Formats: sequence, structure tokens, C-alpha cells
Amino acid sequence: MKLLTAFMLSAGILTPAFVSAAGAPAAPAAVKSARLAAPVKVTTVEGITEYRLGNGMRVLLFPDASKPTLTTNIVYMVGSRHENYGETGMAHLLEHLLFKPTANFGIKKGSKTPVEVLNSTGAEFNGTTWYDRTNYYSTFPANEENLATMLALEADRMINSPIDQNDLWNPKTQKGEMTVVRNEFEMGESDPIGVTTERLQAVAFDWHNYGKSTIGARSDIEQVNIPRLRAFYKNYYQPDNAVLMVAGRFDEAKVLKQVNEKFGRIPKPARTIQPTYTAEPTQDGERSVTVRRNGGTQFVGAGYHVAPSGHADEAALSLLARIMVDAPGGRLHRALVETKLATKVQVDAVNNLEPSYRIFGAVVPKDVKLDATQDAMLKVLEDLKSQPITEAEVARARVAINKQIELATNDTAQLAIALTESMAAGDWRLFFLERDRTEKTTAADVQAVALKYLKPTNRTLGRFIPTDTVDRTEVPGTPNIAALVDGYKGRAMVAQGEAFDPSPANIEARTERFTLANGLKGALLPKKTKGGMVSANLVLRTGTVDSLKGKADAGAFAASLLMRGTERLSRQEIKDAFDKLKAQVAVGGGAEGVSASVTTTRENLAPAMALLAEVLRKPAFADSEFAELQRERIGRIEQDMPEPQPLAFNAFQRLLDATPEGHVKHVETLPQKLALVRALKVEDVKAFHSSFYGAGDATFAAVGDFDPKEVKAQLATLFGDWRAAQPYVRIPGTIKNAVGEKIALATPDKANSVLVAVHPMLLKDDAQAFPALLMANHMLGGGALRSRLADRIRQKEGLSYGVGSQLNIPARDPAGLWLAYAISAPQNTAKVEAALREEIDLAIKEGFTAAELAKAKKGWKQGEEVYRTEDGSLAGRLANYLTLDRTMAFDKDLEAKVAALTVAQVNEALRTNLKPASVSIVSAGDFAKSGKPSEAKK
Repeated sequence: MKLLTAFMLSAGILTPAFVSAAGAPAAPAAVKSARLAAPVKVTTVEGITEYRLGNGMRVLLFPDASKPTLTTNIVYMVGSRHENYGETGMAHLLEHLLFKPTANFGIKKGSKTPVEVLNSTGAEFNGTTWYDRTNYYSTFPANEENLATMLALEADRMINSPIDQNDLWNPKTQKGEMTVVRNEFEMGESDPIGVTTERLQAVAFDWHNYGKSTIGARSDIEQVNIPRLRAFYKNYYQPDNAVLMVAGRFDEAKVLKQVNEKFGRIPKPARTIQPTYTAEPTQDGERSVTVRRNGGTQFVGAGYHVAPSGHADEAALSLLARIMVDAPGGRLHRALVETKLATKVQVDAVNNLEPSYRIFGAVVPKDVKLDATQDAMLKVLEDLKSQPITEAEVARARVAINKQIELATNDTAQLAIALTESMAAGDWRLFFLERDRTEKTTAADVQAVALKYLKPTNRTLGRFIPTDTVDRTEVPGTPNIAALVDGYKGRAMVAQGEAFDPSPANIEARTERFTLANGLKGALLPKKTKGGMVSANLVLRTGTVDSLKGKADAGAFAASLLMRGTERLSRQEIKDAFDKLKAQVAVGGGAEGVSASVTTTRENLAPAMALLAEVLRKPAFADSEFAELQRERIGRIEQDMPEPQPLAFNAFQRLLDATPEGHVKHVETLPQKLALVRALKVEDVKAFHSSFYGAGDATFAAVGDFDPKEVKAQLATLFGDWRAAQPYVRIPGTIKNAVGEKIALATPDKANSVLVAVHPMLLKDDAQAFPALLMANHMLGGGALRSRLADRIRQKEGLSYGVGSQLNIPARDPAGLWLAYAISAPQNTAKVEAALREEIDLAIKEGFTAAELAKAKKGWKQGEEVYRTEDGSLAGRLANYLTLDRTMAFDKDLEAKVAALTVAQVNEALRTNLKPASVSIVSAGDFAKSGKPSEAKK
């Protein structure tokens, strides 16, 4: 399952919920019968130790006491590569069905379902399927009860999931998970660029399953044979085909014993998994495919067969990809984006066990000739003999790759999930081996693989060109991974951090606040972190309602151009400098202010902040960078204009917009926005920065490993004398009290539709009803996969892959709202709306139960605990609280209010503030083929 993006707001399965006080259920009956053998240690690399249980299951343990969380990640070595004729999408279907009730979780009387258990830990969790593997991961507060429950759940669904026909598709009720997966398929079919890359890869592979999309064929999804699906599950979901990772705060010996008790008793199956043996023949000439669909932009891609990810060529291939597409120095970026032949370049690459594939692509405006872009792209990719790769390009790409590797190794939860892809390629140690190989790879190595793979006869593109002289690429097979990693020791462990208590009281006790002479407010929370990491957040606030009139786009462009060059440094030099400092930096904002976040190490914080100050105070606003950004924005808007999601989002925002035209918060239509962006001049952007930027109304927060005295002194030096020419006065938020509106937008030739239900709530977050409304929303649609709306529309009706709700109540202005959203096939939009309204009516009429509220309280609280363990998120919250004159006492007080809520208070708050007749509906889709979902107001 893939998480939805943009305004869909966590419509996947990543939200917190409730923990069972009864603890973990007993191990499945089948588990208790096997003899328990002692685990055998295999190897230790950089703090990660691998063990093998008696039944063949592999276990990776990497303790990290610096964060009070645990991550479990179980990887099954099965994906779409293992599917046979008529079974496409089967691995992905199983991923969905393993969230359904199992023998001891949901089927057994009084037990909780897997989704209820996962929500109960307040976790971030998901399941994903790819070509060579399937994984299930969860990050949750570290305690023995949570871990015991999670291990018991994974052990049970490893062998005791019923794979029930009624869960998949009930012919009598005409409902089941099949339609949810089919809707996910339809969502992908609405993306013309994604479809084009799928078709390209399908044409490139004659026989191998890497040429088939993991989600499968629609016909196979709809007609899957349940006995075959169950046999697929019983064959691959076994301990000898699984790798369990446990990372975070735990006692290694104790957890190893616990894992062995839960999983070691599962008998090793008698069957032997047969290796796949289909090998793709060498491609013998150029291939092509053309997709004709509705869309806002063009696209051209060039794909090439390459070595498997465990091969020695992979390091050079990864460096080559960055050298080609990274902005702004990438060769394709310079050749296509800077010359206006494309608005964006990209590369699609995955970790594969067997011979793999790379696709280079370019998004092209409608008014550009596609042939011109294609010719320019192929010249860059396939004419490297005349333009060899340089050592400088390799060094730059290596720094960027190493930065990402170090950021991953310094975040234990992230590393536990990242190792999934190394497992897919053959072994988890490939993650570190690939890092080592990258450091040794030279320009000659990169040049060699480029000439080896990037050539016409190994290419799939837009047209067929016959040739007399065939130049074929022999792709090497999968190397002996076991021999490759045998005896590998890796490097020294990353320095560990302190065991930090993320409670509001402790955060408040350890936070120091200050104010500089020019008005900048700061909050500092020093602590020891793994790898000496530190996260900082700086926010500059700008302008007044009058001074910002008509300047929304100039302000947005100013924020976006800051990282594209200073008076001293080019865009590439800024990127290189931050990469060398191992600093992850994000700068963005609009006319009302700009926000900058920095994540780096203790020793690099000071130079990173100095460089950030230069970026903010002395931008170049070069004509070429402005023109490039302008083309990007135009291309993005043109791409959005035919799509259901952007159109529905824009219409929903406009429905609630209470501001006049020209107001800095005013929401234009997409065509209006396009005209404004086209009319913008670089002089407007320069004038905006000169008038409005300054640090007199700024806030700063840092969390992690740093010296508070040094940080305060540097902030005073960097920003203490910087004041804006124009004053800042906060612009109040407003909302139009739209009631019962219905808007239906036509998006022809789109397989997916979007529905948004919205209800204004004229409240602030200090309202007496706010805590109760938080819980009401959590139960109605805020819980991941487990809420009234999800249970009805996704689980029961099978109409939508993504459905949920959000409560957005601001701190200072009574301009809040509640919204619900769902995606579906256009012919099902009316059913989705009817079901949504029925669930709202039922919640208001009958109310929630005490049991529901208890689950919501505990899940919400644990979710807050997880949020506070993320240093970057916590720094953002502390910075925001400075402008609100708040401390962490607000969080503590809110938790106390939520804990004290009664079900009567929650039900009354919902009835008072959510009126069914006042709910407005915005929908977008291809309704012409199925009838409009509602009468549209023009």
C-alpha cells in the first residue's frame, strides 16, 4: 500500500490509536508445538547483529537507547517476481489481507484485530509490496507490553491468517478488500506519467516479471482464485522466508529470547521454495511505446536494462543517476530544464535481486516539441564518449549520496525500514557494502557503466529504428551475495544518544527561551543524540494585510529562490556546501513569511547556520533561476489542471475563502493562478525581499546535540542587526461559513475521483469543546484504517482505498474546519457520499461508545508521544509556540483534558458543532460515464 499525498493528509495507514491493557495474546496454537532451539549468532555489523533461529528465520537486532521508540519490520522474501500466470497482484493482495482478523487477533472472541492492535500502540505503521519482497513495519512507544503485542501479532499473521474469501470478496454482499485494491489500481491509472513508465517497462521486458506492475492486472485483482492465493500465502509466509528487524530502545538479550519464544516455535515447513528461473533475454534493438491519454503535460522516458543491485556496477550506476538528474548541476537538468525543453527531469530506480532497470524521464510542456526534448535527452545519455564523466561530478554525487546514507544511519527507525531494500537486493549488509563501494568508485568506473548500458540497442523509447549492426548489452547475473558479505565487519558503531523522556513536563524543564535585542525569540533544547544530530527551525514573518496586497506570488517566488543562489555562491555551490556539511536543509514559505529547517551534526551546525543566514539575507535572484522556477510552476499548474485531486482541493479552498481578490490569502482558480505566475517579473521578487525580509519578528528553535551559549551568540551575530524595511502585523485567518454547498467538477478520462466533505467550525483551540472534538474526529475518521468512516467505506463497502477525516482548529482565530475525504471510482462517488452522510448522521444521533472513546484517548496520547520523539517536528512546535506565547504546558494541559473527557461530553461537542445539513461536498472525476454524483453549482 502506498500513502496518499497532498491534501489527502495521511489517507494511508499511518495514525495513532489504542493499546490493550490486557497485554499480548497468547502465541498461536501452531507455534507451541515446535521444539525451541537456541538462536545462533551470524554476524555483527555497525551495531546490528543477525541471528538465525532453529526454523531458519533471520533476526536483526539493533538497540538504540537515544529515542523512546521501537521499530519492528518483518520482511518476507516474496513479491510480484514470484507470481505466476493469472496471479499478478497476488503478493500485494496478501499485504492487504494480513491486516484482516487472524486466528488470535480478531477471530478469537474478545481479541482485537490487527488494525486495532496496530492503532493501539499509537504507532506509525504500514505494509508495502515490491518486486522481490513484502514488508510490514511499525514504530511505537518503547515498552514491554507494546513489543510483546507486536511480536505476537506478527507471529500470528505469519501462519494464522485465514485468507478468507469473504474478506477478499463476498459474492452475496458484493463487498470486500478486492474493491479497495481495485480502487488503488484505478488511482494509479489516473496518473498518465506513471502509466507511461509502467508501459515502457512492460515493453522492455519480454518474459521477466519485472516488466509487470506490482499491483497487478485489473482482471487478476477482480478474479483472483482464493485457494491459489491461500497456497501462495502458505508457501511464502513462513519463518525460513522471513527476516525480522527490531530496532530502538530495548535489552538485546531479553528481546532475542522473546523473539525466539514467539517465532522459534513455529515449525520450519517441509516444503522447499523453488527459485524463480525466468531470465530476460538480451534486448536486440530499440523499442517504443506511446500512451495517449488526457493530461496537462507531455513526458518522454528512456529505459535501459542494467545489472542487479548486488552487482559491482550498482555503485557506479547510482552515481551516474545523480550526475544526470540532480538539480541544478545534473547534465539532463542543464540540457533540458535550463534550455526550456522540460520543466523537470527524473530517474526511476529500484533495488532488485535479479537483472534490473533504469528509466530516465523528462516532463515536457505542451508547447514544446517532444522530438526536440527526446533528441537532446538521448544525446546527453548516449553520447558520453565525447563528453566523459568527470571526477568533479563523481565527487559531488558521492557527497550527496553519503549525506543520505549518514542521515539514515543516524535514525534507527529509518534505517530499519531502509534495510528492506537491501534485503530485496540479496542481503541487509549490502546497505553498508554499497556505501563502501561508492566511496571507491572513480569517474572511469562511472564512464564504463554508462557506455556499457546507455546505448540504443539496450533502450526502450518512443520509436523503433532498424539497424544493420547490432550492439547488444549482456547484463550480468546475480552475484553470490552470501560469499560477497561473508566476514564483512563494517565500520565502528555510530555514537549513541541519551535515553530522553519526551513528556511535555521534561521537554519544558529542559527548554531554555530567550529574546534577542532585535526581537527574535528562541527556544533551545539541548540533549545527547545518536550521531550527534541536531535539528533547528527558523521562521521569519513578514508584512501586513495592506502592504502584502497583490504580492502573494512575489512572496512565494522569493522563498523558493532563496536556495538557488546568493551574491557569493551559485545554486550548485550552495547545494555542495550543505552536502559537505551533512546538512539536510529545507527553505520554503510565501508572502507572509519563510521557514527554514536544518538537520545536521553538532560540529556542522555553526557553519550550516552561517550559510543559511547568507541564503536568507543575500539572495542573488538570478534571471536564469527565476525563469527556470517560473517554467516549473507553469508546468506544475498545467499538469494539475486536468487532475481530480488538485481541482477538488482548489475548489474546496475557494469555497471557504472569505478574502477579496488581491488579498494575500485569496485563493485563485488554477487558470487565474497560471496567468499570475506568467505575469510575474524577477524585479517584483527582488523588491519583495528588499522590503519585507528581516529577523525582527522571527522565531528560532533547536533540539539535539549543541552548545546553547554558542547558538545564542551566533544567532545574535547572524540575525541581531537584521530588521525589515516594512513592519510586520499578523494577518488574521478567516473562513467563509459555507453551508450545504455541492460542487461537481468534470475530469474526463480519469479512472479515479476525489470527494471532499467540509464543515466550517468557528472555533479556536482554546475552546472548551476542542479536546472533545479531537476525540470525536479521531473516532469518526481520524484513526488509521480503523474509524467509523474507514470501517464503513473502506472495510465494509470496499469503495475507497483512502478515506478519513481531519480537524483543523487554529490557535488565534475562530476559523477552523472539519473535513472528510475519500477517493473512489467515479461511478462509486455517489455511494461514497451517501455512506459518509449516513455515518455522520449515525454518530450524531446515537453517539460514540465508552469503549471507542477509551481506544481513541490512548491511541491519540501515544501518537503525541511518538511525535515528540522526532527532533525536527519538536523544533517546529517549539518555534511555533514562541509566537503564540505558549509553552509545553499547553500539551500537558491538553492531554489532561483529553484524559478527563466523558463520552457524554464528546457526543455533545459533536452534536453542537457538526450539523449534517451544513456539510458541503466537493467532488471531481469523470462522471460523464456514470452520471453526476450531485448537482453542481456553477
